[in-house]
Amino acid sequence: MPSRTWTAAALAALVAGAGGAGVAQANGRFPSSVSVSFQPGNQTDIYLGVTFGLLISRDDGAGFYWICEQNVGYEGTFDPKYRIGPGGEIYATTFEGLRVSRDGGCSFATATEEQSPTSPGYLAGIWVDAIDTGPDGSVWVATAEAGRPNDVYRSTDQARTFTPLGLASSTVWWKSIGVAPSNAQRAYVTGYQVTQTGPDGGSIPPTVHLHRTDDAGANWTMLGIGAFQLGTSPLVMVEAVAPDDPQLVFVRSVRAVPPAGDKLYRSTDGGDTFAEVLTTTDTIRDVVMRADGSVLVATQMGGLHRSTDRGVTFEKIADLPQAACLGDRGDALFACGANWEPDFFAIGRSSDGAAWSKVFRYVEMKGPLSCPIGTMQRDLCEARLWPAVAEQFGIQPDPQGDVAEPRDPGGCCDAQAAPVAPALGGLLVAIGLLVRRRKRA
Repeated sequence: MPSRTWTAAALAALVAGAGGAGVAQANGRFPSSVSVSFQPGNQTDIYLGVTFGLLISRDDGAGFYWICEQNVGYEGTFDPKYRIGPGGEIYATTFEGLRVSRDGGCSFATATEEQSPTSPGYLAGIWVDAIDTGPDGSVWVATAEAGRPNDVYRSTDQARTFTPLGLASSTVWWKSIGVAPSNAQRAYVTGYQVTQTGPDGGSIPPTVHLHRTDDAGANWTMLGIGAFQLGTSPLVMVEAVAPDDPQLVFVRSVRAVPPAGDKLYRSTDGGDTFAEVLTTTDTIRDVVMRADGSVLVATQMGGLHRSTDRGVTFEKIADLPQAACLGDRGDALFACGANWEPDFFAIGRSSDGAAWSKVFRYVEMKGPLSCPIGTMQRDLCEARLWPAVAEQFGIQPDPQGDVAEPRDPGGCCDAQAAPVAPALGGLLVAIGLLVRRRKRA
């Protein structure tokens, strides 16, 4: 989906294709927060991924502004994985490639779309499923497109060009990347190998792959997976690499504990050996290792777990928040909570993971991100879609015109009242861009 200026005629056609101006299509999901990201070295900006787009705060959470899904470059029941570059670049994974904003979120472009489709680093139109950034600002991505070879790629020019890193496979979908914060040359990658047909015509069941590079992808070492207990549909994900030790890595085995629980494994020798350190009954949403050596594991329904011995042992420290995400900005921890009960915050803050305070709720949105005329953010998100979002959340502009406040302080969105969460799912967003149907792993 290329970045472009939207003429009145083009916007009218877009609206007409969606079934009429102002018509919101359902994406079938309850509004919730799903990810939190930060710009390296920045302790004021917060990027909150939600089920109805992206929210950005430039003032440490005092005000959040909305970017619609269509501007980012996706829609429906899909959540991009976000990373923020040192210069404030916003990277978002989508089924149509890596989307990049270099102007603070006003416009997004698809990485490499201007290049020849025959270029080895061409990624436009391809499902980019995994992403991470290195301490040198490098951008690492991996693809998981059905019916074509997939690979891991690296960029050293803010995602303008990419170099394939020699893991091309027509049967493996690359699912996660973890770059060592203390060593830009070290990275870990996991992949899911689909079911294959054996020489005798029988079926070879799916399996997982785990690789490590010590030279920025010039060479790879295949790591053993014998220590992992795997789920019925085997999948392992790199969850965290220690900020001060590239040898210390945490890997999650997805749904190794049916029906939804995971197992977390720890390696102190760069993945040569692993030991199980935590079993959960709910999906692990995030693993964070802090500069002080503590490790925190977030689950949405099973509470938060903390280790004070660099991940050797864990103890449960809190039932709340319902942490659908967890991130460490350096100065504080941030977690995605339930906007209504029981947490009453869409994003919360903590110093230790045990005590949490509200940073923001959806009813406190200040408005859409303000952008120039001619950008999709201005012409579609703000002009066409924001009024419906504001109405559904009960947000009404301040008489001064620069602050958004609750329309009904005693209604559904007031923390002191009985919480009745509105069924927003599809009433929030959706003018229908031509986005391919979602592929499934």
